[in-house]
Formats: sequence, C-alpha cells, structure tokens
Amino acid sequence: MVLKPSVTGLVALCLTVSAALFFFGTGLAPAWMLLWLAPIPVLWLAHRVSAGQAFLVAAAAYALGGFNIWYYMSIVTPIWVALLNAIVPACLFATVVVLFRHRVVRGRLWQAALIVPAFWVTYEYLTSLVSIHGTIGNISYSQMHFPPILQLAAVTGIWGISFSILFFAAAVAALLSRGPARQKQALAATAAVFFLCVFGYGFLRLARSLKNAPTLKVALVASDDSEMVLAFTPEQTFGMYDRFGKKIRSMEGQGIQIFVLPEHSGSITDASVAAADEKLGALAKEANAFVAIGVDRIRPKVSSNEERLYAPDGKLLTTYDKHHLLPHWEDQFTPATTRSTVKEPSGIWGLQICKDMDFPLLSRQYANDGAGLMIVPAFDFSLDGWSHGSIAIMRGVEGGFSVARSAKRSILYATDDRGRVLAQQDTMFLPFATVVTLVPVHHDVTLYSRWGDWFAWLNIALLATLLGTALWLPRRP
Repeated sequence: MVLKPSVTGLVALCLTVSAALFFFGTGLAPAWMLLWLAPIPVLWLAHRVSAGQAFLVAAAAYALGGFNIWYYMSIVTPIWVALLNAIVPACLFATVVVLFRHRVVRGRLWQAALIVPAFWVTYEYLTSLVSIHGTIGNISYSQMHFPPILQLAAVTGIWGISFSILFFAAAVAALLSRGPARQKQALAATAAVFFLCVFGYGFLRLARSLKNAPTLKVALVASDDSEMVLAFTPEQTFGMYDRFGKKIRSMEGQGIQIFVLPEHSGSITDASVAAADEKLGALAKEANAFVAIGVDRIRPKVSSNEERLYAPDGKLLTTYDKHHLLPHWEDQFTPATTRSTVKEPSGIWGLQICKDMDFPLLSRQYANDGAGLMIVPAFDFSLDGWSHGSIAIMRGVEGGFSVARSAKRSILYATDDRGRVLAQQDTMFLPFATVVTLVPVHHDVTLYSRWGDWFAWLNIALLATLLGTALWLPRRP
C-alpha cells in the first residue's frame, strides 16, 4: 500500500488529529466537546483514500485514543482483556468509517450521515446486553459536564446521546465531502432542526425542574484510611464502626436525616450479626437519623454483598443484596434478583450498590416503583472515581430520581434527577471525607423509564434498512 507524498501527509494529519481528540475526549476525565469532533477527520478522509486505507487509519486513530485508559485497564483487568478492549472497538469504528465511505462515493449523503450513529448505537446496545460490565465504556458518559445533552437520556436513554454525537460528526463530514448540493442543503437543514430540538429540550427540562420537591438532608461519609478500607474479622469490623460512629457524632447538630456509608464496610457473619445490628442501630438512634451501610454478609452456604438500612429508632428497616457483582473481586458472593424500597414522608427510597448502577434495567425498574432517591454505597479504584460515579448520575436522569452515592477510593456524589451535582468530595488523602447537602426526593416520570430501550431498537431497524439498501447502490460517476 503505497501513498503519494501529499496523500501521506494528509493521512498522517487526519490520524493524528482524530487520535488526539479521542484521547482527550474520552476516558476517565474527558473534555466532552472534543468527542463531537473526534470522528470528523477520519470520516472526511475516508473517500479520499481506498477502503483499506480508510479502515487502517480509522482503527489506528481510535486505538491510539484508547490509550488514555490503558494504565487503568491494566490494573483492573487481565492484559488480554485490556487488549481486546482496545482492538475490538477500534476495528468496529473502522468498519463504520468504511460504511460511511461506501455511501459517500455513491453520492448517498443521507445514508452516510445516518449509518454511522445507527451502527454505533447498535454495537453499544448489543454489547450492554451481553457484557458483564453493562454500559461501562459507552461514549455518552463523556458528556456528564454538559447537562443539556444529558436530558435526552430521560427520553431515549444513553442511546440518544451516542446517536447525537456521531450524527453530528457524520453529518459534518458528509457536508464537507463531494456530493449533490440539494442533498447537502436538506441534510444541513435537517441536522440543524434535530439539534435545535435536542438542545432546546435539554435546556427546557433543566429550567422546568421541580423547585418545591420534598428534600432530605443527606450526609455521605467515607474514609480511605488503611484501617477503613477493608475489614475481615468481627474485631476489625467493629473497630471500623467505632470510627464511623466517632465521625458521625462529630457531625451532630446539622439536622442530618440519613447517613450513607460505603460498600464493603465490614464483614458480618451469622455469629456477629446481632452485635453488628446492635452497634449500628445504636448509632442510628443516637444520631436520630437513618444509617445506610454496605457490608459483606458472610453465611455458611450463600454470602452476599449487602446494604443494610437502619431507622432512627435503631431498628433494621430493610436490606438489599447486590445484583451485579464485580468479576474476580466479588466471586465469593451470590447475586440477588430482588429490589428493596422504603416509603418515607419525603418519598420512596431505593437501594442499590455500586456496579448495579452500570445496568439501566434495574434502575428503570426502580423508577417504575416510583423511587425519588437512590441510596448507593460503593467502592471504586481511585482513578475511576469520576467516570464510575458519572454512570450512577446518568441512571438518575434516565429514571427521574436523585442519587446519594458514598464510595471509598472515589468521589462522594449527591445529585438531582437532572444530573446536576448538588455536592461532591474526593475521598483521596483524607482521613474522612464528608458531604452534607439537601437532596430532593421527587420521582419524575420519564419516557425512558416507561418505554425502555425503544430508541436502541429503532437504531437497529435503521441499520438493517441501510445495510439492505447497499446491494442496490451504484457507484457515483
């Protein structure tokens, strides 16, 4: 494959720019606006080189951009998984670039602009159905610092956000290519109307958020101190609870109504469960507040990753066992299938734990239960505090509920049903990290919670139609 010097320079430029935009526009701390631009250089180049060259350039750009999370992936997954995570999406992105090229060289600019987002949404959705990690890696999570686009998730789920990003890039690239002027004018007008509707809805939904919803004063408390990260024996566990109790007592007088403590906060066996309930119940009673805590509930036959919620009178109000366990790290636990909600004067509260929030279906079920607040103990890997916390925030936008997420080695987050961060605090390098804020408890009925993944299926149908028409497309003169 030999390229002319002028073409070689063009290829190098497009590859470099796209790779840089992918690198800084995705990953653990992305600049959201860069991802909208990242595909444009390689899409623009596609019909100016051969199909094979377009594939290689696109794959290289995406793979190089993906090195932004290589260090993190090498920590949390085996090397072969990290390699697959880099290679497979890169090849799929390259495939869609070739499909885009195929339409452009045949003068079908509409199909070129639509096949890119339809293909990618189909890939992301089908992956989420079979992956043990749910929707982790979805490009929509890169947009968490841009609240107007997040509101689209209340209608389409995250699939509408992915569609919008790639439709913008593909439409711009199609308009910059050779093609019929009439098609370009129609495409430009349609894209303008589409994004006017998307962003108009986003700003309108943000402006129309309920101002007088019932509120709950929430305290999120976590510690990354070595003695507070993990506890395996009753003695270590009760020592951890004593330190939590000291911190909670120091926050007396602030009118706090619920304390949320992290996941894996101690190990409770059948022999120690009564003593643990007595200690934690006494703490709730002394604070005159609810206390939610994630524990390792160890039993002779079936152990679980459990959340326990204690009422202000000291009684154990309810428990919830985690549904989606982290492979390798939580193999000792058995996944559950039941949900837990409590109805309080402020509204309905739901209970989930950490990785559960990576899966939209469970949160959608809670939304249909009428949940107005999700109480989420969690435990992250330090580097992914923002990115993993963002996934939980997105579930609140989709389902119309607030989120109170307390995580070790992460960031404490309290957010409303629009995805706005009410308060946050990084837990790193602090003996105790705390967040105290008022959180609205209001369930906003969303189209996504009622209709589910309708938009993803619409993209699957669109892709099937576009692929089917390829058999009858003559090459443009």
